[in-house]
Amino acid sequence: MQTPHVLILTDDSEFALVLTARWRTERQPPSLTVLNSRIWATPDAENCDLVVIGPVAEGALRRIVPSFPANLATILCASAQANEIHQLRSGHPRLLHIPLHDDCIPTVVLVGGESLRRTAASREAHQALARAAQTERDATLGRYMLEMKHNINNALTSLLGNAELLLLEPGQLSAQSLQQIKTMHHMSLRLHEIMQRFSSLDSEIRGAETASQPETQDPDTERSNGAPVSR
Repeated sequence: MQTPHVLILTDDSEFALVLTARWRTERQPPSLTVLNSRIWATPDAENCDLVVIGPVAEGALRRIVPSFPANLATILCASAQANEIHQLRSGHPRLLHIPLHDDCIPTVVLVGGESLRRTAASREAHQALARAAQTERDATLGRYMLEMKHNINNALTSLLGNAELLLLEPGQLSAQSLQQIKTMHHMSLRLHEIMQRFSSLDSEIRGAETASQPETQDPDTERSNGAPVSR
């Protein structure tokens, strides 16, 4: 599983030290990067799963927060006016304000951990959807191959038959033409082997599905079919 990455952005070194020390006591701590507002740059937030903003220089919030991606989870643990927080949230709905006080660090770690778990779950869901879409594309291609299997076999049979007829009278062909027909015949045989393997694989899959049905059949269905149900 990918280790989540947290960016701690603060000009208060004590806040950074206490927060990182507390977070590293967790059973599965995230990777932590600490920066201050003077050296922070927009690319620093591109690979982050969470940003924690601690006390920063006056005016830094209005410069920093608008440059974050709108969907980036952000915890603001700094003194700020209510109207300023409202303005920041208007462009960043995932910004959460935790008032700065002596006992705020455990709350930041707790809320931050839940945010990271939510981000990880969302990432896994997107990956699952991507895998499902790829599986559906593969299934569509497989269904098309099954539908076209008969036509492909007919075309290969015709190609092989004509190539073999020409090879029966090699004296009527130039050396170059004879070699080309032999190549066509050989490649047609290879395609035929591939199609045979495709048919065999399809039969194996269908056989496995049929064999697994009795194991997964619902007992109520078995009763309705008159099959005895073991006790």
